[in-house]
Amino acid sequence: MEQRKISQPGAPRLPVRVPLVREELGILRSFSLMQENILNIIPEIATREPVVSGRTARRWHMIMHPPSIRQMLLDRVEDYPKSVVTKNLLRPAVGDSLFIAEGAQWRWQRRLAAPAFSHRNVRNLAPIMTAAAERSAERIAGAGRRAVNLLDEMIATTFDVIADVTFSDDGSFDRGEIHRAIEDYVADAGRVSLLDVLGAPDWLPRPARLWSAQSMAEMRRSADAAIEARAAQGPGPVPDFLDLLLAGEDPKSKRRLTTGELRDNLLTFIVAGHETTALSLAWSFYLCAFDQNVQERARAEAQAVLGGRAATGEDVDRLPFVRQVIDEALRLYPPAGVVSRTAQKADDLNGADIRPGDTVMIPIYALGRHALLWDAPDSFRPERFADRKAIDRYAYLPFGDGPRICIGASFALQEAVIILATLLSRFRFVPVPGRDPKPVMILTLRPEGGVWLMAEPV
Repeated sequence: MEQRKISQPGAPRLPVRVPLVREELGILRSFSLMQENILNIIPEIATREPVVSGRTARRWHMIMHPPSIRQMLLDRVEDYPKSVVTKNLLRPAVGDSLFIAEGAQWRWQRRLAAPAFSHRNVRNLAPIMTAAAERSAERIAGAGRRAVNLLDEMIATTFDVIADVTFSDDGSFDRGEIHRAIEDYVADAGRVSLLDVLGAPDWLPRPARLWSAQSMAEMRRSADAAIEARAAQGPGPVPDFLDLLLAGEDPKSKRRLTTGELRDNLLTFIVAGHETTALSLAWSFYLCAFDQNVQERARAEAQAVLGGRAATGEDVDRLPFVRQVIDEALRLYPPAGVVSRTAQKADDLNGADIRPGDTVMIPIYALGRHALLWDAPDSFRPERFADRKAIDRYAYLPFGDGPRICIGASFALQEAVIILATLLSRFRFVPVPGRDPKPVMILTLRPEGGVWLMAEPV
């Protein structure tokens, strides 16, 4: 395994992490640990070795070897579709959208959706992010001398953004209903079932997903009604994602999205677009509170650029250290802590004998903390991202890579920089003793218990 470390001086303290397992796990023990926290099944050796293989009902492999990861995500992407378990977890919420679809069905949807996420369109949506950052600052200031849960605050802020850029807040859908449905799904239906672990067939019902079916159905009906209302009334003065997708056409097949396909993709953007960015920001605030020197450096940069106003899209490129803080938070606490694929053909991944049907995982959480790829991997050091060329592209994968790289990556990073810079320029965030969050992954890697910080005006 090629070693490409970035050397930095040592740090006396380390931010919170999950103690990874050091023993073999049986089926029932694995299931029990996964129900509590999917990160519990990552072996500690995955932070030291390029490949770890085993069997728990079915054969599995964890790949932490960048050239092999490139092989999976770029060179032989068709041979490694998303795993059956991943599809079963997500399909009730996002249907056969870009996130789930494979092959030709994925390719034409990606071609159609790509223009909506162009640099120009993403930059045009920046004022919505700036306004949401302002409202967040007002809410935090209004809390006075009480501790603020930055997890809840960032979920509210990023949901405001995604609702506005998706439906222009035109009153055509119930924000609260959709938000509640997503939260319920993540909490219950998003958990891996014992039937998944045992390799039971897809048609066998998973009880938790049946229980959430009604709220999911209501969410989909609400989105369908909003789409039909917009199609009847036409686009607004600044096109939102719904307008752009309604007008979109695959340049090759000339195919357009049906109402159902459009709804599934919009719900994908809503579910993924606010949850992952909110988590990136919540962990960024935790880390800034953990290391006051980093926070002061980021604040100085933000204040020099912003001069008291909220950040805008034009400021993003002028805030490199704020961006490095976010990059480092994504390395330590990636929202998608584990990526799972099902091998379709025989392969060799750095000596691992891959057979058709094997589950092949990229444990992003372990990859970002791997001793052969990162110097002092558990330390919080944003400056390691000052030279992006020094970092192996396939050692750092918060948004995936290859043709299926997250379509909303630039949108998420712009939003995160705008919000983090705005709030750091106005508040000093200080930890609440005894309230360190615990990294727990169900569908995404959340700070269990919230991120409780004191916010002092500066």
